[in-house]
Amino acid sequence: MSKVKLNPKYAEAVAMIVNRSPYFSLLSMEINDLQWGASFLEIQVEEKHLQPFGFVHGGVIASIVDAATFWAVFPQVEKGLGLTTVELKVNFLAPTQKGKLAATGRCIRLGKTLALGDAEIRNNEGGLVAHGTATMMVVPDLKMSGDENFPPIRLK
Repeated sequence: MSKVKLNPKYAEAVAMIVNRSPYFSLLSMEINDLQWGASFLEIQVEEKHLQPFGFVHGGVIASIVDAATFWAVFPQVEKGLGLTTVELKVNFLAPTQKGKLAATGRCIRLGKTLALGDAEIRNNEGGLVAHGTATMMVVPDLKMSGDENFPPIRLK
């Protein structure tokens, strides 16, 4: 784990905006914690997440992987730069029908133009439901609405 400490007030500000965003609201997905190089997200499985056979749809799982990897990397990106996912790979390891899905995202590497993250998705019992990786491109002048009012990213 990194020795860099993310400012908890920054993490709260990001989570508040992201958790209220339309896509996160649609999926009932929430960022529960951000750290330097790590993210923790959850979805409480609801009927809207299920495919016709009664299991959580793969697109929901892929969305959690994408979000967990993205938010693990994002706090490390310099101010004034953004990220966008350019490649996503998901291994679906076990079906799930109910309960919570918890995602742990990790920044593997952040370069000048590309970043790599991975995520594990676990069920209520701690069983591994999916693992995935995402490659993200660093984009100049891509800003999140409201980020000009965010507290500093790092603790001093």
